[in-house]
Amino acid sequence: MSDWTLIIYCGLITFLTRFSMIALLKKEMFNDRIREVLSYVPSAIFPAIIFPAIFLDNTGFIQLEENPKILAAIIAMVIGIFTRNIIATIFSGLITYWFLIFVVYNA
Repeated sequence: MSDWTLIIYCGLITFLTRFSMIALLKKEMFNDRIREVLSYVPSAIFPAIIFPAIFLDNTGFIQLEENPKILAAIIAMVIGIFTRNIIATIFSGLITYWFLIFVVYNA
């Protein structure tokens, strides 16, 4: 089996398993309590995804000193709170991070 065949096969399996839950479940099956509980899932999952990317280094240890990701995340968060614009938040975080890694910490 070639690499591309394996990649396409894995992608199809992943898509079908996730799509089956969306296609088979009907919105009428959930009562108001379940919908309320499920509304908190993105807020609970997002920090678990973001924390390691910002605070952990390549070896898995917490890196707080000379970490440009922390400052870029803080600036992006402030921009996001004040502008309520996702594009401005993403670009401010990226530009800040790139400036820090290429200009400040590279000097």
